[in-house]
Amino acid sequence: MLTPEVLKNQLDVIKRSHARSVEYGIEKGTIFPRKMLKLEGRKDNISKNRKLLNAASRFMVTLYEFLKGSGFFIVLLDNECRILKIIGDEDVVEEALSLNMVVGAYMSESSIGTTAMGIAIKEQNPIQISEKEHFIAAYQRWTCSAAPIHDVDGTIIGLLNLTGGREKVQKHTLGLIVSAVKCIENQINVEYINNRLLETYRYMNTVVDSIYLGIYVINKEGILKTINKEACSILRIKEEDIIGKKVDTILPDWINIFEKIIKGNVYNNIEVTLSNETTKTRYNVSANPIEIDNEVKGLVVVFTAIKKVIKSVNKYSSGRAIYNFEDIVGDSLEIKKVIEYAKIISSSPSTVLIQGESGTGKELLAQSIHNYGDRSNKTFIAINCGAISKNLIESELFGYEEGSFTGARRGGCAGKFELSSGGTLFLDEIGEMPLDMQVNLLRVLQEGYITRVGGDKIIPVDVRIIAATYKDLKKEVEKGRFREDLYYRLSVIPIKIPSLIERKGDLPILIDHLLKIKANKLNKKLTIMSAGIYEKMLNYNWPGNIRELENCIENIVNLNGESTMVFGDDEKNKSINNDCLNKVLSLENKKIYTLAELEKNEIIKAMDQNECNMTKTAKDLGITRATLYSKIKRYNITR
Repeated sequence: MLTPEVLKNQLDVIKRSHARSVEYGIEKGTIFPRKMLKLEGRKDNISKNRKLLNAASRFMVTLYEFLKGSGFFIVLLDNECRILKIIGDEDVVEEALSLNMVVGAYMSESSIGTTAMGIAIKEQNPIQISEKEHFIAAYQRWTCSAAPIHDVDGTIIGLLNLTGGREKVQKHTLGLIVSAVKCIENQINVEYINNRLLETYRYMNTVVDSIYLGIYVINKEGILKTINKEACSILRIKEEDIIGKKVDTILPDWINIFEKIIKGNVYNNIEVTLSNETTKTRYNVSANPIEIDNEVKGLVVVFTAIKKVIKSVNKYSSGRAIYNFEDIVGDSLEIKKVIEYAKIISSSPSTVLIQGESGTGKELLAQSIHNYGDRSNKTFIAINCGAISKNLIESELFGYEEGSFTGARRGGCAGKFELSSGGTLFLDEIGEMPLDMQVNLLRVLQEGYITRVGGDKIIPVDVRIIAATYKDLKKEVEKGRFREDLYYRLSVIPIKIPSLIERKGDLPILIDHLLKIKANKLNKKLTIMSAGIYEKMLNYNWPGNIRELENCIENIVNLNGESTMVFGDDEKNKSINNDCLNKVLSLENKKIYTLAELEKNEIIKAMDQNECNMTKTAKDLGITRATLYSKIKRYNITR
């Protein structure tokens, strides 16, 4: 309602606008707008305001349909009062065009004086003016109603104007234009929300597609609503072939899963087998409910192939080989021959049988073979056949299905063959394997697949076998304790590791190496042992080989050069290394060095031997590179 207060306020607004028009130098006799966009400017402006045009055009048409034949025309303008679009009765539009009210024309106060359009932009409010309220005489024939259009954040992005003959002035005209503007603003809000939803949807799709797990969503009727790229890749299907269809082909048991979840049960990491015309594939499946208003409306299904789960577990588990050939210490001809031979066969898929006395480093050699070969980036899993009870060794090697025995894990468990598929399985102490298990192992080696305990599924495995034993397997075969056929299947590539007594020339090197390692481990100074102990060590037979030597060295380092170990006195085992003995004696005759002096001398010695290669130096000293640099700075070592 136009109350006296509203009327007074409007008169004040119009009065201020007329004053500004005078300041802008607009003359009463002005006919055309002062400012006009050129052709390229018009095109750019339309492109810039495309969102406003799209939102407003439909409502402009609707409004015109209501006013058709009434002598009105509708004008859409941008936030700088430049015309974007005009629609209306042909005769009145022609009249407007004759006054250069065309697309690209500026209808602001500075361009054409007081109009409803200019005031609405300036005052940021809807307004209606008529006849002489217009500043220039040419526009006093009209009545105009205009209202600004706001974006979602309240910013004025344009305005809508309704113009007709002055005799048609009525208060409802302004109401029409304000209502139309509200509709346009609502449309802009809807488009904004839809765009945000679309943006969010695309973000979510991008995130879901970047996950290396199969993910899809089904509703409570089992209709697949969405699926990610990884799921399509795993299942070898196309998105367009499955969206909107029943999920039965990729999850036959979905109804039972749905019912379990509705009852409040958890369905997490369950193994499911799906088969097609050519193969059976096992998947690890989890399902989570989509709840709306406390009702389960659908499921999010997350899955991946069991092979991929196993590969991922192995990547981040202890199923890795850490030793390399460089970790095998020794310069003797015997050990060099073994290393050279092992390198040659390291990439062969054939079975390797490592034989040697206890403590000779059979697993060290097995890991080195694995890391040198073409499976180095795959899994290395070791199992000691003599350390597992007869009742458990089958399930350890081949895995088991759920419920196959008392205490079996829910969902079953993969065995060492599955876990090491693609990599290497090291069967230590193979000579201790029970005879009935030897039959099962032989079958796997011959056929290349396993069957879990309590199951009937055939699971292909690609495993390189390295077996090791301290026993003479030929004699075990003769005694009936080891299968002959398995022996020949294992010993395709036999390797014999020499005992420590057979590589006697390596003993001084090993002693020196182990002294450094143990001193660093125990955080003690580099030990200088007595000549007597050193002589006994050089003459000892070492039945426990390197393992026994390592234990002995640790004992000596703990006791600062003394030892509580008892060495054999068998004369036939004496083979004193006089050079090494003389070296020890000469060390004893020298002055006593402080711990710092000893450490500094050893660092300098190691740097010289490695030609200042800090990585090798740190490795020889048994410390990290950071620690090495810290000590070099502390002792002011320059090289």
